[in-house]
Amino acid sequence: MFSLNRGFTEMHCMSGHSNFVSCVCIIPPSDLYPRGLIATGGNDHNICIFTVDNPAPLYILKGHKNTVCSLSSGKFGTLLSGSWDATAKVWLNDRCMMTLQGHTAAIWAVKILPEQGLMLTGSADKTIKLWKAGRCGRTFTGHEDCVRGLAILSEMEFLSCANDASVRRWQISGECLQVYYGHTNYIYSISVFPQCKDFVTTGEDRSLRIWKQGECAQTIRLPAQSVWCCCVLDNGDIVVGASDGIIRVFTESLERTASAEEIQAFENELSQASIDPKTGDLGDINADDLPGKEHLKDPGTRDGQTRLIKDNGKIEAYQWSVSEGRWIKIGDVVGSSGATQQTSGKVLFEGKEYDYVFTVDVNESGPSYKLPYNITDDPWLTAYNFLQKNDLNPMFLDQVAKFIMDNTKGQTLSTSAQFSDPFTGAGRYVPGSSSGSSTVPAADPFTDVYFNVFRTGAYQSAAAKVENIYFPKKDAVTFDQANPMQILGKLKELNGSAAEEHKLTEDDLITLEKLLSATCNTSAETPTAQQLQTLWRAVNWPEDIVFPALDILRLSVRHPTVNENFCSEKDHVQLIILLLKFLNPKGKEANQLLALRALCNCFVSQAGQKLMMEQRDEIMTQAIEMKFGSNKNIHIALATLMLNYAVCLHKVNNIEGKAQCLSIISTVIEVVKDLEAIFRLLVALGTLISDDTNAVQLAKSLGVDSHIKKYASVSEPAKVKECCRFVLNLL
Repeated sequence: MFSLNRGFTEMHCMSGHSNFVSCVCIIPPSDLYPRGLIATGGNDHNICIFTVDNPAPLYILKGHKNTVCSLSSGKFGTLLSGSWDATAKVWLNDRCMMTLQGHTAAIWAVKILPEQGLMLTGSADKTIKLWKAGRCGRTFTGHEDCVRGLAILSEMEFLSCANDASVRRWQISGECLQVYYGHTNYIYSISVFPQCKDFVTTGEDRSLRIWKQGECAQTIRLPAQSVWCCCVLDNGDIVVGASDGIIRVFTESLERTASAEEIQAFENELSQASIDPKTGDLGDINADDLPGKEHLKDPGTRDGQTRLIKDNGKIEAYQWSVSEGRWIKIGDVVGSSGATQQTSGKVLFEGKEYDYVFTVDVNESGPSYKLPYNITDDPWLTAYNFLQKNDLNPMFLDQVAKFIMDNTKGQTLSTSAQFSDPFTGAGRYVPGSSSGSSTVPAADPFTDVYFNVFRTGAYQSAAAKVENIYFPKKDAVTFDQANPMQILGKLKELNGSAAEEHKLTEDDLITLEKLLSATCNTSAETPTAQQLQTLWRAVNWPEDIVFPALDILRLSVRHPTVNENFCSEKDHVQLIILLLKFLNPKGKEANQLLALRALCNCFVSQAGQKLMMEQRDEIMTQAIEMKFGSNKNIHIALATLMLNYAVCLHKVNNIEGKAQCLSIISTVIEVVKDLEAIFRLLVALGTLISDDTNAVQLAKSLGVDSHIKKYASVSEPAKVKECCRFVLNLL
């Protein structure tokens, strides 16, 4: 244990939050901040970023909708945050790059893995999720209660701790390798020793436990019930923070050991602590069966072993110290506080603790709703927020507020819990209290097609040139090649076998022929409303015969008139719904390909660009599913879609959109093998990061460079190698 005058002195008292601080994280040194930065998350929903020599925030990150309770820093200035709002956010400097959504309750633990781009989140929904490029790649299940802490062992393994009093060791692949037991209550925090797989844990059982080679090698009791957090320093010393407001440092180094007086003072404080038998920390206790003080003459069998004795009618707890060869008193065992749900217990709901969680039936035939409430809350504001969250009629406001007040009469704020759980915001868990009450039950929880493969002439090999002719790309890339006669022939063939309700008349076929002629520049006519109506009927054919109609749509949407019509405010939703319907991983490949190409061609005019940007989230989310197929033409179309988005995002310098596009590119480029698709992804990547240092840092943090390095040595086509090298130069 460190002596204050031999190790630490207070340098700054930093302030910037309007309510309690629940987590702290160090951001490693960078060129801009050679001494690094300090990040803090608070109950005010904000993250404050400090320099080490200024007590005021450098800047404040806003975006979470509830308490920020976990932080983790990564390479190149990235920061990962977890919140009670059940989301995690990825930050780069002062911008939110992406939001990770998928958990159903508060995210109490986050970690960035050493391998760039991988992130972990642990939640009160009892699960852990692995994220890559903003998408959940795997969910780990096994814990039986809320996940409270995460620690990284290697690029392939990590540890988790939970309210189920267990620690689990996992492989990134999803397998749970081992479960460790030893704690008798919630485990709040876990930290790993440098350069090995040994670790330490702290929890609600008043203990710090040191684990070596998979076994609990040492238990250190503290004079505080809740040991909220622990951290292993680079020199192997262990720092713990507890509910008595004191930070303690433990060491194996004789040079850094505290003085004899300080150690004796700690032991005295420990011996005077009161232990509630209902915590379960000491097992079942029968006072009549306990031996006297003479029992302490027998040495312990292992470090941390606990022994209870009865002395003058008082029950005392002792712990064996192997290093000192003696029993050390760790406290007096006292009677139960009689804690119950009604007096001091808390109900856990969506990862937070409340005094009450009511079940509200708005009407007999409708569903029930959960209404959480703390006695310090305003009942009217709670009622208003409850109605807003569940989209209920405001007319119920008085009724709900009165319900709250009627069912919490006589309840006042308990003054016994002086310290708040930094994760749940409540006073510490009171063992012996129920997790629910008798009146309020607690809630628990995309064959081959008939046309030639498109090859653009937009990119020519420039092996002899040094200058970058590839990016930033200024204009959208479109799929223009077509054989109208072949398309119409296939359309007529399939029309002949179509069901009567879908069959087109001869006039309809002539109308579509004129539309195709107009949009393929073989006539000077402008497409008419009748032609577009007929096309819309055709693209709504059954999936097994619709592909010729989709091809006509793909070619037609390049025409300004068609683009304006289909992408206008009036009809744009229907177009996107139609095209995304075909981006089904189990659908026909021809439809998947043509839908992607149609989306790419929408970028040719301003109306289409506006639509594609407005619907970016939905389109990208569905389009990325196309990476799993093996059709190279689909991969080329997907890469082109990302390239066209990159062109738009470069023009408007939308960093959030760039983050989304970079994330998808980083995942797609791992799967795609076709070099034309790779080339287009490289051009997209280069366009996104050109003239934008934030985008460069984000691309680095996603590990893009490691995914593309292999293409720097590709001999043919030369454009792939050249473009790759230009991108790597920027990174």
